[in-house]
Amino acid sequence: MSDKRISHGGAWPVSLNGLRAFESAARHLSFTSAANELGVTQSAVSHQVKALEDRLGAKLFRRTSRGLAVTDEGLALFPTLNAAFEQVTGLIDRFDRGVRQEVLTVSVVGTFALGWLLPRMERFRQLHPFVDLRLLTNNNRVDVAGESLDCAICFGDGAWRGLEATHLMQASLSPLCSPAVAEHLHAPADLKDTTLLRSYRGQDWLTWLAAAGLSDQRLSGPVFDSSALMAQAAMRGFGVAILPLEMFEAELQGRWLIQPFTLAVSTGSYWLARLRSREPTAALISFRDWLVGEMAEYCDPSR
Repeated sequence: MSDKRISHGGAWPVSLNGLRAFESAARHLSFTSAANELGVTQSAVSHQVKALEDRLGAKLFRRTSRGLAVTDEGLALFPTLNAAFEQVTGLIDRFDRGVRQEVLTVSVVGTFALGWLLPRMERFRQLHPFVDLRLLTNNNRVDVAGESLDCAICFGDGAWRGLEATHLMQASLSPLCSPAVAEHLHAPADLKDTTLLRSYRGQDWLTWLAAAGLSDQRLSGPVFDSSALMAQAAMRGFGVAILPLEMFEAELQGRWLIQPFTLAVSTGSYWLARLRSREPTAALISFRDWLVGEMAEYCDPSR
């Protein structure tokens, strides 16, 4: 591999080959594997890493009884290099395929991702092949700016500082449980003798119980930071969960979950949020418009 160097002012230039050799060796924790990946000899990798260490004035690797280990200085360098090389490789791959794609990084509350978005993703891909969609999940705690996200799908009231929020859908919350548990629930008052599975949003149960005339019921039972996990616990008969009906249509249709009472309440909606300070990209506009269109069709009472 021909050696290119990056110079900063009058400083001794940094070898790109050295950076690449270090990144590969740190990722594999092996000079041999790095040499195979880069198509050079092991001694060449060792030489490049040693030259980089001399340039930085710090050891990047150390030998242990278990093999190669990355030093603290190496650990500080690796994430930035790894991300940079992955971005460059991805960009070149897209050029090789003859497709100019635009990356869109979206953080999605897990319940929405599993219950609504994933079943429709193939439709989006077919309509907008230029969008290279990167999906991350969250439990409704997300920092759009701090995590370098293009946008996020969250649950709440949409009033988030510094964010422009596009309304997607209101969530209808109702108790759901397994068929076996449902057999013992004939009226809301029967919940007093049942384990209530709770989410980190404590107001969900309180709002529903108040609407059912059970404001005096004491909340007890395990707390989950994921509605999807809470739904799994409900399906296994561990208790009754309060869940958004729209996100568990498949489970309700398959009768893995039962809605024992028709009463449903709302404590918020799903929103697509983006930074007001950043101009939306073509990929983000396509994704937002597609979501809004899909929502209009989904919420159409005649569907």
